Amino acid sequence: MGLGTRLRRSGVSEQAEPDRVAPEQSGPEQPLPEQPLPEQPAPEQAAPERSGQQGRYTRSTGGMVGALMVTLLVIGAFVAFRAFDRSNLDVKPERVDYLSQVRIAQQSSPDGAGDVVYPARLPAGWYATNVTFSPDGTRTGIDLSMLTPDDYVGYVASPESVADLLTTYVDPHPTAGAPVEVDGSIAPRWDTWTDGGGDTALSAQHGGQSLLVFGTTSPAQLEQLAASLTTANVAH
Repeated sequence: MGLGTRLRRSGVSEQAEPDRVAPEQSGPEQPLPEQPLPEQPAPEQAAPERSGQQGRYTRSTGGMVGALMVTLLVIGAFVAFRAFDRSNLDVKPERVDYLSQVRIAQQSSPDGAGDVVYPARLPAGWYATNVTFSPDGTRTGIDLSMLTPDDYVGYVASPESVADLLTTYVDPHPTAGAPVEVDGSIAPRWDTWTDGGGDTALSAQHGGQSLLVFGTTSPAQLEQLAASLTTANVAH
């Protein structure tokens, strides 16, 4: 029995099986297109260093101005403190034992006593702050600085002229006053001088030297110092 007879008996109509069509190939097989990879973030690159190598942090203008203001305030406070501190200091020059220095000068002089003209004593409250000697071949010169409770006084014995001493220690053009007599002084007659700054001076001559007593104190106190001048040996 044929295939068609069996199909008809079973109730299935015979139909022709459709032909299977192979897919057309127009050419050689094309490769699949490459899929792009997802983009990776680029690594951060360090900024190029500038010359001088700036700091690792950003400095704001406001911060720098603030730091400068603080520094200036600290400096100002320190300066003010120093000025206040110095104004309260009571600095007094060192006292000098001028008589012991005169004794040494007398012992060193070939003529001994009579070589140095010096004040044998100072008025109450006065003290010496400096003394220097300058041998001049005939007599030993002396330059003595003193302080009173309120003023400065100086005494000089030198071979220089009175005019030169006045120029050096008082004023190049002092005003001459009336001469005064100083009782008990090594030079009884003294010329008086004043200047525009309030200084007063007494000058005299003795043994080839010019003697000058000067200062900001009163003329009466200068005369008191002039009266104490002597050439006697300093007592031991």
